[in-house]
Amino acid sequence: MLEIRNLTVAIDDVEVLADIDLTLPEGELHVLLGPNGSGKSSLLATILGLPPYRIVAGEILFDGAPIQSLPLEARARLGIGLAYQRPPSLEGVTLRSFAAAIGAEDRLETEAAALDLTAFLGRDMNVGFSGGEIKRWEVLKLVLQDPRLLLFDEPESGVDLEHVIAVGEAIAHAVRSPDREGRTCSGLVITHTGLILNHVKADRAHIMKDGRILHSGDPQALFAHIQTDGYSVPA
Repeated sequence: MLEIRNLTVAIDDVEVLADIDLTLPEGELHVLLGPNGSGKSSLLATILGLPPYRIVAGEILFDGAPIQSLPLEARARLGIGLAYQRPPSLEGVTLRSFAAAIGAEDRLETEAAALDLTAFLGRDMNVGFSGGEIKRWEVLKLVLQDPRLLLFDEPESGVDLEHVIAVGEAIAHAVRSPDREGRTCSGLVITHTGLILNHVKADRAHIMKDGRILHSGDPQALFAHIQTDGYSVPA
């Protein structure tokens, strides 16, 4: 579904990603592991086409077609969606009105209940939410948008242990289920804590450091390696 070839990205004249190669097949869930400032969020933003990221070299293929020249809204219409790490607060836009605007009213109650957000549906988006509540809403927002390629930027960060289970189950269900047109989905998740690995069955993990992917392999094995040896290439 997603293929990234020799991707180099800059902000102004500062290189933030270098020679990235990554393949995400249909139906698979991959995780990105790496220290702060390693380029993980920059990679997700570049896939979606967010400013100020500028592709210097390489290409991004979605369903076999290059998308690096497409604007953000065109990529979203193709079925690429992102749960942000730090989304804005939107006064005057309730969760319920957002769902209505994207035609997802019929799924809102069920999906909100799964993430313990039923009591929030009449509230303005992210206004007065705690950090964990914001992260749960971001997962719900992406589930309601029903993209084929689901990108999650640290979805469990700041979430209490009880709700990490709900977040993991929601992510796993969204990625492993077909979209409303019956098409297979895929997911890419950034995680620092690794807690999400206990609740989703990730197919592959990638270690990122200094804007490069150093190594790819089994998610549980790589996370165990990081816990003992840091973000290094396993021997």
